[in-house]
Amino acid sequence: MQNDLTGTHLIKRYLNTLTSGPGVYRMLDLNHKPLYVGKAKNLRNRVSSYSQYKGHSLRIQRMIHATCSMMFLSTKNETEALLLEHNLIKQLKPKYNILLRDDKSFPYIFISTEHDFPRIEKYRGKKSKPGRYYGPFANVLAVNRTLETLQKVFLLRSCTDREVAAGNRLCLNYHLKRCSGPCGGKINKAEYAKLVEDANDFLTGKSKMIQEKLGRQMMLASKAMNFELAASLRDRIQAITKIHPLQGINPEKVTEADIFALNLESGQACVQIYFIRANQNWGNKAYYPKVDIDMSHSEVLEAFLGQFYLNREPARILILSHTIANKELMKNLLTQKLGRRVQIFIPEKGEKRDLVLDALRNAKESLAHKMAESATQIKLLEAMVKAFGLKEFPKRIEVYDNSHIQGTHPVGAMIVSGTEGFLRPEYRIFNVRLDEIDNKDDVAMMKHVLARRFRFNEKITKQNHQDNYPDLILLDGGKGQLSAVSSLLADFGLGTIPVVAIAKGPNRNSGKERIFLKDKSGLEIEQNDPLRYFIQRLRDEAHRFVIGAHRKKRSRALSRTKLDDIDGLGSVRKNSLLMKFGSTKEVSRASIDELSTAPGISKNLANKIHDYFADGN
Repeated sequence: MQNDLTGTHLIKRYLNTLTSGPGVYRMLDLNHKPLYVGKAKNLRNRVSSYSQYKGHSLRIQRMIHATCSMMFLSTKNETEALLLEHNLIKQLKPKYNILLRDDKSFPYIFISTEHDFPRIEKYRGKKSKPGRYYGPFANVLAVNRTLETLQKVFLLRSCTDREVAAGNRLCLNYHLKRCSGPCGGKINKAEYAKLVEDANDFLTGKSKMIQEKLGRQMMLASKAMNFELAASLRDRIQAITKIHPLQGINPEKVTEADIFALNLESGQACVQIYFIRANQNWGNKAYYPKVDIDMSHSEVLEAFLGQFYLNREPARILILSHTIANKELMKNLLTQKLGRRVQIFIPEKGEKRDLVLDALRNAKESLAHKMAESATQIKLLEAMVKAFGLKEFPKRIEVYDNSHIQGTHPVGAMIVSGTEGFLRPEYRIFNVRLDEIDNKDDVAMMKHVLARRFRFNEKITKQNHQDNYPDLILLDGGKGQLSAVSSLLADFGLGTIPVVAIAKGPNRNSGKERIFLKDKSGLEIEQNDPLRYFIQRLRDEAHRFVIGAHRKKRSRALSRTKLDDIDGLGSVRKNSLLMKFGSTKEVSRASIDELSTAPGISKNLANKIHDYFADGN
């Protein structure tokens, strides 16, 4: 919508056309970019509150003044409006909303129900596979710690289905007393099922019962003078007892809860989350949502909860450090999402209060640490402005690196850093397309990666340039990379972006890197200058990231077989053939009838596979 009116005058124009029912409104700037997304029980009343500057904070007054158009969506009820509001905030990332900047999924422990000898494994993503899911765990460390205990105590396998199906060789974990040996036929299906049930009991809060059961078995083994078995059971009991102190607070009365504690200070926020499942603390995680200095605890916490649970299942109980304005509405939304009743508590005493206070203490410590890191980061960025002769403070730095082995499996990577450190959600991998490159050298690969990143687009506006493009580019390379990338950016009309190249020192020694700037021969930075360490850290993070991507690509290439070249043969059927025949060579020797006996292989597909190998492949 194009309109010469802005601010309160514009907003007043909308009031006569608005419904008095629930809905969501969007405030847009001159370039139609979202400034704010909000929900309302009564759209007309809510929007009318913006028709004057009086009574609003300076932040909201600026937002009203910048509003050049608005959009509205009516909903059936206020709960639907709340859900739509949080979806739009996550999608559009408006400037004046509270934003949750990290929405990664949490890891679970997964035990399949499809296999005779279920594998215990770490799992992240949609719960699409049939089996038992335990979680969420706040971080990978908490999952790995629990998995290690489960392997020691319940001896569940971590080896592949293929190794178990072969059944001809015991894995290393069996010899380390971390597996019961289904891969070597050391345990039958019924006995293994008992171990799985014991693991399930442990993960659902019956660890004391499991300890008592193992204790009785240890006493019987000792009386029967089977001291090797008794010692093994003793070690398994000790493994259970050791995990509880590592988990921190383990409540007695709170079986399942998500705990949220918010600390606000100087316009910055930290939300500390604890996951309590089966009376066990399954880890904690700190979030730092984007807030403004005039925002209240209630406003921040409510917005955070709405965005946090968009793609996650809530616990049956939420325990909060501060009250929220729309508590009943949030309960209805989460109850609807979970399919069973969700309760929200702001406790004042008892065990729930102790849990919140512990989380709040961690939130305060985490925010203090974060603010100290940010202050250090800003000092380093200020030093970078002076050293590189930058015109403005670099809020976004992009660092690029390539990795390959003699030109094979080439990969490029971009990492991003800002005033708050590394912005990992914005990292990006580029598969280098060798068919698009004339000279297959490092300079050409770097230019190819930057061309992919900044490929010219007529729809890119100046505003998008400022929001999405870096204030500084660092390249892992020398004068060749610097010259090629500078020329490329100039062709794209982005020649004003500063570019710096970091060349490895003599004998690739860390600490003796040479730094090159456009129109300069080189830059000298003292050996013990913190800026040098900062630049090295940025370069090393890009190197770590690209090396990991290169190894994954190389690993995938090494695992490819001739079966991957057969049309209509997907990964599931390919694995079915390999499980049946053991190798691609044996598949190539099999007859059509033999191929048809593999699960998922039809007669027509068996004919196609047989013909493929008969043609000399």
